[in-house]
Amino acid sequence: MARIGSVTSIDGSKVHLALAGQHGRPDVRVTVGNFVRIHAGNALLIGIITTLSSGSDHGRQPGAYASLDLLGEIVIEEGAQRFRRGVTAYPAIGDSVDLLPAELRVVYQATASDTASVGALYQDPDIPACIKVEDLLTKHFAVLGTTGVGKSSGVAVILDQVMRARPSVRIFLLDVHNEYAACFGDRASVINPRNLKLPFWLFNLEEIADVIYGGRSPIDEEIEILAEVIPLAKSKYAQYKEASDRQIVKRSIGKGAGYTIDTPVPYMLQDLIALIDERMGRLENRVSRMHYHRLMTRIEALRNDPRYAFMFENANVGGDMMGEILAHLFRLDPDGRPMTIMQLAGLPMEVVDAVVCVLCRLAFEFGIWSEGAIPLLFVCEEAHRYASADRSVGFTPTRRALSRIAREGRKHGIYLGLVTQRPAELDPTIMSQCSTLFAMRMTNDRDQAFLAAAVSDAVNLLTFVPSLGTGEVIAFGEGVPMPARMTFYPLPPERQPRNDMSGRTPEDGASIAGAAFVGAVVERWRGATMSKVSGLEADQSALSRLGREAGGDGGHGAALDQVHRRLLRRPVDGSDAAAEAGLRSAKTLWQQG
Repeated sequence: MARIGSVTSIDGSKVHLALAGQHGRPDVRVTVGNFVRIHAGNALLIGIITTLSSGSDHGRQPGAYASLDLLGEIVIEEGAQRFRRGVTAYPAIGDSVDLLPAELRVVYQATASDTASVGALYQDPDIPACIKVEDLLTKHFAVLGTTGVGKSSGVAVILDQVMRARPSVRIFLLDVHNEYAACFGDRASVINPRNLKLPFWLFNLEEIADVIYGGRSPIDEEIEILAEVIPLAKSKYAQYKEASDRQIVKRSIGKGAGYTIDTPVPYMLQDLIALIDERMGRLENRVSRMHYHRLMTRIEALRNDPRYAFMFENANVGGDMMGEILAHLFRLDPDGRPMTIMQLAGLPMEVVDAVVCVLCRLAFEFGIWSEGAIPLLFVCEEAHRYASADRSVGFTPTRRALSRIAREGRKHGIYLGLVTQRPAELDPTIMSQCSTLFAMRMTNDRDQAFLAAAVSDAVNLLTFVPSLGTGEVIAFGEGVPMPARMTFYPLPPERQPRNDMSGRTPEDGASIAGAAFVGAVVERWRGATMSKVSGLEADQSALSRLGREAGGDGGHGAALDQVHRRLLRRPVDGSDAAAEAGLRSAKTLWQQG
């Protein structure tokens, strides 16, 4: 038994000790972060050393002194030792204090059946650090830490263990930097701008306005026009559907359907433009006509922009695929892949906020209308981008959608995981709903102050946050047995988060650098923002030029031929998209992922 001293004073949950020793030096080496036990009558209290000092520092008798925070107590339940948070019996002056030996494993052994090990304790690497999966999910969690501290790897470890412990949970991960695709292998479906299908009619008025105006403030007169004609376009599409189905089953939809601007039913873009044009033709006031004309011009420009193909492809064909889209996005038919990785890096910057808003809203509303039948964990990387504490920054509906998941999601089986490197910039209302925090290294004073305000127990552990090593984390809250400093398990090299381009070696870059390659890149770059037909022509021109110039370029020719398929591959669009759709028509949408 490594006795270190005895209790000299008690101040609430803080206990002060006189360390046993001679000539001002303790007999047993004690340092900040050590766990200790106090024999308080029949109770065995557990605490953590937070400060050390010598008697001469404070005018006390010569000797060594320490302070500790009480964390809980070990009790006997059903003949076995169990750790319990909170203290029912306090120590008295003179009670003996020892370093915590074998009981450390008891303290960190979660008793719930759905626990999972995500790392090892800092105090003893042989003892696994566990999370309580049910509490972690149902009460939301956040992973905080500056860039380069292993935050993404920690998230990957947590999500991997959640999938193993709760196979019924679906996971939807917003991958801002396209770095998680390699982490989960064939257990995840990766969605990117090339295979994303998110039709424009799924966007509500605020979201479609943000797309049309590229994040700028919309023009009130034009928004009023949209609010008037979109419900009419939906009713018009319903009439088409009614006419085509009349021979099969009699239905009573049409003008009396009562669609609102935000009802998620299909309509065709050509009908919308025709309705706007029809109303413009009735006007004689030139100023009023200009609003209609500009609105049509904006919509046409978006429809012809290949970057927005995920929204406007087949915009004039129609088809109600909402069920298939939801199943594809949220893995309702998992087929061994319960996780979706939504890669955002390839989307136009102007539309990312609106897309994230749509995805948050669809996830929440699916939970409502399915009555929580399929639990979903919604993980938001770089959360401070979409839910900023500054109300003047970002897209307000996105913050509102995330806040709604944070406040009400658990009632409907929708859980939230936030990942951010700047917690001080995150909306505190959303952050306050996260009952489990994983704090990695943070050196910014504002972020540390924000974290201190969010943590309710073992606050002194926060003093270690600026000096944590890579992969180290301090976990607080409901999802862990008790506050702990631990190290996440390392991932194998092939499963570590990395950007799609990060695997390229310097030699690769040297081998392809040259006028031919740069010229092809420039042509593809320009073609990406041209109309669909012109974009295809530009791409063919770039490839032909690539081959032509590479043919007389010696060593560069072979290198370019080897890498151009990987680096210059274009998303399928135009006529190629129609051909590919025909080949895959036998598959359901969510089987294509």
